[in-house]
Amino acid sequence: MTATVATAPRGGALFVAGIVLATLTEAIASTVLSLGRGYIIGDVHVTPDEFAWLDVGYIALKLIGFMTAPLLVHRVDSRRLIIGSTLVMGAACGLTIVTARLDLLIVLRMIQGLAGGILLVAGQVTLFHAYPRSRQPILQAVFAMGSVVAPATLAPALQGWLIDSRSWAWIFFSVVPLALAAAGLLLIADDPKPITRQRRPLDWVGLGLISVALICFSYVLNQGSRWAWFEEPGILWLTVSGTAALLAFLGRQVLARGEGLLDFSLFECEDFCFAFVVSFVAGAALFGSAFLIPSFAVSVLAFRPTDAGLLLLPSGAFFVATLLVAAFLMQVRRVPPVATVPFGILMITVAMWMLSGSTSESGAHDMMAAILLRGLGLGFLFLSITLIAFGNLNERNRAFGIGLFNTSRQLGGLIGVAGLETLIEHHTAGNLTVLGANLTAGVPAVSERLTSTAAMLAARGMDALAGRAATSLLDRVLIGQSTVVAFDTAFNAVALLFVFAVPVLVTVKLGLHRYAQMRAAQSRRTGESQSTGIAISVECTSACIGSNCSTATAIALAQRQIRSGKPSPCPGSARRMIGANIAETTKQEIGISRTDLPEGRALALAAPERATSL
Repeated sequence: MTATVATAPRGGALFVAGIVLATLTEAIASTVLSLGRGYIIGDVHVTPDEFAWLDVGYIALKLIGFMTAPLLVHRVDSRRLIIGSTLVMGAACGLTIVTARLDLLIVLRMIQGLAGGILLVAGQVTLFHAYPRSRQPILQAVFAMGSVVAPATLAPALQGWLIDSRSWAWIFFSVVPLALAAAGLLLIADDPKPITRQRRPLDWVGLGLISVALICFSYVLNQGSRWAWFEEPGILWLTVSGTAALLAFLGRQVLARGEGLLDFSLFECEDFCFAFVVSFVAGAALFGSAFLIPSFAVSVLAFRPTDAGLLLLPSGAFFVATLLVAAFLMQVRRVPPVATVPFGILMITVAMWMLSGSTSESGAHDMMAAILLRGLGLGFLFLSITLIAFGNLNERNRAFGIGLFNTSRQLGGLIGVAGLETLIEHHTAGNLTVLGANLTAGVPAVSERLTSTAAMLAARGMDALAGRAATSLLDRVLIGQSTVVAFDTAFNAVALLFVFAVPVLVTVKLGLHRYAQMRAAQSRRTGESQSTGIAISVECTSACIGSNCSTATAIALAQRQIRSGKPSPCPGSARRMIGANIAETTKQEIGISRTDLPEGRALALAAPERATSL
C-alpha cells in the first residue's frame, strides 16, 4: 500500500547545504580514530584489543544503518529522518567528550555509526527524489564533497590540527556545531518532494540475521591481521557464523519475494549491477589509499598528525574540481557517465604506481604529484558510478539500491584495508629476513658501518656503549628499509588491483549487456505473441457482432483457429466493421476493462485497426 503527501518541491540551496553539513558530521566521526588512536588509548587506559571494539562497533552499525535506512525512508518523512539522524550523531559525539568508560564509548560509537549510515542513505535518496534527473550530476557532485571527499581529505587535516593543538576530544566536539547548523538549515528550508511511502512490513528476522553477519565480518576484517587470520579459532568461528547468517538472510529474502530488506528487482537493471561491482573495487582503492598515505607518512617519514593530515588536503581541492568538471560534462555537454570511468581508473593506477617509488628520504613535495593525480582520478570515478548506478532506478527501489551500493563500497574498503595491513605486515617480516641475512659481521661494508658509527658515538661520550648503540642503530635502519619496501609493495598492489580488475569489469559489462539484450528480445517475442492472439479474437468477435452471434462463440472460434492453424472463419465483410465503436461494444459485452488485461491485449482493444493489421 502506498501513500504520497502532495507537497510541491521548492527551494533547494538551503536544503542541499543542510544535507552536505550533515554528511560532514559523519565524515569526521568515521575517521576520528585514524590519527587519534594512540592518544585515545593512552587517555582511556585500554589495550589495543579493547580499543578495537570502538572501530568494530561503528563500522558494523553503519553497515546495518545502510541496510535499514531504505525501509525508514519509505515510512518516515525524509527531512525529519535526516534531521533526527544528524541530531543523534551530534548528541552521541558530544557525550563522548564527557566519559572515559570504555563500555559507554563503545555504545556511543555504535549509535554514531547507525546514525551516520541512515543519514547518508536518506540524504542521497532525498536528493534523487526532490530534483529532476537533469540536475542530478551537479547535486550528486555536491553530495560527494561531504560523503566522499571530506572523509578522504578534509577530515584527516582537521583532526591532525586538533590533536596537535588541542586534544582528541576536540574532534568529537567539532561535530556538535556542525550537527546543529545542519539541523537548522534543514528546518528552515522548504520541504523537498515527498517520497512515495511503501508500507512494507519490517522483517525483524532478516534484520537480525544481517546484523549478525555484518558484526562478524566487521570484526574479522578489522582484527584478522592482528590475530593471523584463520590461525586464531575465534576468527575462524566468527567467519563461519557470519557466512551462515548471510546465507540464511539471503534465503529468507528470496522467500520474502520483495517484501524483505532486499529488493531483487535492482538486479534487473544492467547499469546498477555494473556499478555495484565497480563500487566494491572503488571502495577498496579509496579506503586503501586513504589508509596507506597517512600511515606511510607517520610510520616511515615521521610526520606529525597535522603534517600527515595536510598531506592529503591539496588532493581534496583537485577531487572537488574534478567532480565539478565531470558534473558539467554530464549535465551540460550530455557526456554519458560511463565515459569518464576509464580516465578515473587510469589516473588512480598511475598515482599508486608513482607512490610505489617512495623512500625513507621522501618528503611531501616528492609525493604531491601522485597525490594530486589520485584526487583527479577519484573525482572522475565516483560521480560516474553514482549516476550509472541510480540513474535508471525507479522511486520504488532507488532507496534500496543506494543502501546496497553504500554497503558494497564500505565492505570493499574494509577488505582493501585489511588486505593491505596483512600485506605490509608479512612483507615487513619477509624483508627483515632477506635483508638481515646480508648483514653479518664478516661483510666488510657492515664492519665499516659499525666501526664508523661506534667512533662517532664514542666521540660524543658513549665510550662503553658505543658498539652496542651502533648495532641498535643499524637494526633500526634495517627495520626502516624493510617497512619502506613493504609500503612500496602495498602501493603497487593498489595499482595492480585496477590492472587486474579492468578486464573483469569489461567482461562483466559485456555479459550484463548481452543478458539484457536476450531478455529484451524474449520480452518482445512474448508481447508479439500475446498481441497477435488478441488481435484475432477482436477480429472474430467484431465479425460475429455483425452476424448477430454471441461473444462466447466468437472467442471459441478464435481459440480453435489458433490451435488448428486454419484460415480465419470470420467473413471478410466483418473485418471492415472493426473500428472504435466495435471495440467499445466488444469491451462492454465481455464486461472487462483495458486495465484488467495484459499490455499487449489492452493495446489490441484500444487500437483495433492496428490489431487487425497484425
